[in-house]
Amino acid sequence: MHIPDVLLLSLVGLLGLLCQWLAWRAKLPAILFLLILGILLGPVSGVLQPDELFGDLLFPFVSLSVAIILFEGSLTLKRSELSEIGDVVRNLVSYGALLNAVIVAVATHFLTGISWPLSALFGAIMVVTGPTVIMPMLRTVKPNALIAKTLRWEGIVIDPLGALFAVLVFEWIVAQQASANLASVFFLFGQAVLTGALIGVVVGYLFGLLLRHRFLPEYLHNFAAIAFVTSAFALSNTLIHESGLLAVTVMGIWMANMSGVHTREILNFKENLTLVLVSSLFIILSARMDFGALFSLGWAALGVLLVMQFVARPAKVFLSTFGSSFTRNERLLLAWVGPRGIVAAAISAVFALKLEQLQIPDAELLVPLAFSVIIGTVVIQSATARLFTNLLGVNAPDTQGFLIIGANPVAVEIGKALKKLEIDAILCDTDWQDVSAARMAGLKTYYGNILSEHADLHLDITSLGGMVGLSRNHAVNSTAAIRFREDFGTRKLFVLPTALENRPHYKHGSSELYAGRVLFDAKCTYHKLYNWVYQYKAEIKSTAISEEYPYSRWLEDNDPSVAIPVFAMNRKDELLWFTEGGDLQPEAGWKVYALAKPSAREDTSVETLANAGKVAGG
Repeated sequence: MHIPDVLLLSLVGLLGLLCQWLAWRAKLPAILFLLILGILLGPVSGVLQPDELFGDLLFPFVSLSVAIILFEGSLTLKRSELSEIGDVVRNLVSYGALLNAVIVAVATHFLTGISWPLSALFGAIMVVTGPTVIMPMLRTVKPNALIAKTLRWEGIVIDPLGALFAVLVFEWIVAQQASANLASVFFLFGQAVLTGALIGVVVGYLFGLLLRHRFLPEYLHNFAAIAFVTSAFALSNTLIHESGLLAVTVMGIWMANMSGVHTREILNFKENLTLVLVSSLFIILSARMDFGALFSLGWAALGVLLVMQFVARPAKVFLSTFGSSFTRNERLLLAWVGPRGIVAAAISAVFALKLEQLQIPDAELLVPLAFSVIIGTVVIQSATARLFTNLLGVNAPDTQGFLIIGANPVAVEIGKALKKLEIDAILCDTDWQDVSAARMAGLKTYYGNILSEHADLHLDITSLGGMVGLSRNHAVNSTAAIRFREDFGTRKLFVLPTALENRPHYKHGSSELYAGRVLFDAKCTYHKLYNWVYQYKAEIKSTAISEEYPYSRWLEDNDPSVAIPVFAMNRKDELLWFTEGGDLQPEAGWKVYALAKPSAREDTSVETLANAGKVAGG
């Protein structure tokens, strides 16, 4: 049965959405579901034939999509972050990546018989791991903070750097095809690199100036980003053949490090666009899979996969971590986890298309070989990484850290109290002024939407055990609780009440099933807490509960109008939040922490707290 082209295109988008949802539910890389779907639609059923559907537009579509993906990745690469990620990550993305590329290239050449230039290109492509496959795996595996941070940063940084490395190798191959003279090869290669780099810098600088001096209204920023990226790509390719990918990569890096240029909103938009492009692109590319070419590789493809898993990755990790503080078991897990992802598949596909146009022998083998490695690494590591983490004893320890939604004065006051107790806390907000104030107070922050893909990739929650919704917007707190329900569990989700919850049969509030447990009591809304902090200069203060000074006496000594209990610490140093309708009763040896007005501190000989209603354990 023939399916109309418009219906087929819409079907790709709908099924791509389904794959992303399944990945979210299963906490697995979306690439698995996208690959399976593409293979079912293409080689298996023949429903989707990308070459017939797109015709001559297939190559431009893939090329522009990869250009946008690379620009989005390079837009996250800042020099300041390179100095913060530590020696091990720098080693992994520099000479460690080079060692990985060399080992894979040698194995590819001798196992498959592919020429040295193509083998070198494949080795360069396969250095990219990618955060889109690393982050879902980390949420499931839950290794300790050192391993999680290293894998996360490696995936983020190697994305643009690995792509840039692959582009340079590709330019070298193209230059060789254009001239047999070694001097001419160097000249053409230099031309391509210089042209791509120059156009990337110039276009990135011009676009940055427009943003810095506000020559564009905000609603045009995203539109302008797409226009400048595609123009830089097309202009560079027009001047020097196949230099466009280098241009957009350099453009993103330049803008990310240009002073006075804020790219956060553009990055958020590009992440959303990249998600759409990646989902569609992956289905389309896997639908073009040539099983005949894959079967022709036979055991050679399996051999390349085994070399990457058991030789290249371990060699890279053990060389990069030599002399570091990593333990043997931590190095073993790092050596095991390194799945290849969407960027590797997209780059291999676009390069294969271009090399096939240049009539380079065996270019058609790049895609099936890349996909076999991607499928193999993702499946093997997703199935075994959690088991290896447990066996090696490098799990993340049980933690009391909290993700705090909001960076307002109330959240800052509570965050400072947690910091004094050496409890990890990250304050998240989209208000730059609030985030800046929290940073000035010495607190960890995340500036951005916690529902964005950027947060999925960059917000490290491996050291956290719960979420506290302190945003002035109750809908944000409730939405965040839904988002992090599977990460922390409903018992570890806490949100502020709203004024609506004081009504006996309110219909505008949120169920605890979705919104989390209500903090303090129904009368302790954000506005009340804010007035206490802003108007009365209330602060978090503590008092010790003992046999001589029991909790019942403490309640008698404090008036609810001058102190609001926030949390308690038991004898095991476990933090328990006071919640509405609970029965938390601090015992001797506990400490209680509350938001207290100055009068409460003046009326008692010790720092005291009062109960503002019914309370419960966290």
